[in-house]
Formats: sequence, structure tokens, C-alpha cells
Amino acid sequence: MTTEANLLARDDEILKAAEDWRKAGRDVALATVIETWGSAPRPVGSSLVIDGEGNFLGSVSGGCVEGAVVTEALDVIESGKPKTLEFGVADETAWKVGLSCGGTIRVLVEKVE
Repeated sequence: MTTEANLLARDDEILKAAEDWRKAGRDVALATVIETWGSAPRPVGSSLVIDGEGNFLGSVSGGCVEGAVVTEALDVIESGKPKTLEFGVADETAWKVGLSCGGTIRVLVEKVE
């Protein structure tokens, strides 16, 4: 369930959630903004933790980017292979994911072991 509190969680809360979720036996991925260009809604270092059922805490961008990152994170959890995702105006998916304002972001998604 997404709430404003989920999106505005602090980095320490996000990392604590990842640790707690793993200890509880849940599969977990961590998505982190690693680069931004132009107008980007969240700075480098912003994180989103996702479990194997699609529950998440934090934010890497807001809007539809979060949904796309969660979907990719589920693949990363299943495969165990990290992915680097890029969203931006030059990408044909930019309008779909809500980055029509001129920004580009790169997000690293890794499984938490």
C-alpha cells in the first residue's frame, strides 16, 4: 500500500526496513538513484526498498517511475541479477513514467541478501 509516509521515509528507515524484511524471511531488493541529469525529482542516493510481493518504502522519483522500478525489482529478486534502469525524456517511456520535465535518472536495483 502506498501512502505519503511510504514515499517520504528517511534513508535510515528504508535501510532498516530492508534489514527487518530480510530477517522476517522476505525477499528484498533495494533501488538507489545513482545519477541524475537536468530536472530530477529525487537526488542521488535516494532509495526505495521493495519486497517480493511488491510492497515498498521510500522513493526514487515519484509518479509512475516508482511503479516501473517496483516491477523491475521483482525481476531482480527472482533472478538475483542487478539492473541499472534509466528514465528520461530521450527515452520513449519518459512520458509514461512521468519524466516529461526534462530530467533523466539512473537507478541501480539490487537484491538484498
